[in-house]
Amino acid sequence: MIISINQPAYLPWLGYFNRIVKSDLHIVLDHVQFEKNSFINRNKILLDGKPLWLTLPILTKGHFNDLRIEDLLIDSKINWEKKHLSSIMQAYSKSSHWIEFKDELEIIYSKNTDSLSNILDDSLKFFMKYLKIETPIEYSSKYDFRARKSDLVLEICQRFQARYYLSGPLGRNYLELTKFQDCGIEILFDDYVHPIYPQKSENFIPYLSTLDLIANCGKESLRVLTNV
Repeated sequence: MIISINQPAYLPWLGYFNRIVKSDLHIVLDHVQFEKNSFINRNKILLDGKPLWLTLPILTKGHFNDLRIEDLLIDSKINWEKKHLSSIMQAYSKSSHWIEFKDELEIIYSKNTDSLSNILDDSLKFFMKYLKIETPIEYSSKYDFRARKSDLVLEICQRFQARYYLSGPLGRNYLELTKFQDCGIEILFDDYVHPIYPQKSENFIPYLSTLDLIANCGKESLRVLTNV
């Protein structure tokens, strides 16, 4: 059993899905505190050859330390759905693969929800469906996990009887390896090498949303993403 864990992300980048593909089970870490300036509520697309941030307007004022991702709301006074979809259409509607996913994308932006979790869940399902990734998904908010940081990862791994934990490279900075070893869990690090694919830019720009990949590579996207 190989388990990966990651906080939810809006229109995630390629490496996010690479880890999911390599796992037998992926845990969406949505019961922890929201981190500002993270990729939970924002990501970049490529518009006119330049990266453009798309950011979900989160209501955080007055919440102080009560910012669990699963409970956060989007500011419904801001017409972000129209703005984001319009930017995405400007960026990719002329791509050869736009027709393959535009209807699904338009459904997401027509739901008029103020729940951050709903948008992030829709985003994840959209990409997994298009990329045909079948890894099972669990949400940490459905369980009573109490630990923090490295101990939280260990608690989750034990709950799902993991033999291996597939971590991102930053896990080297905080995971307490000996605790995992003592519990019979081996940590693997996914040092993702970003692929270069055909892109509408003068010089290739990496680390964009996976939207950029599927718009340019279509059904070949999973093969490109996993460097197979």
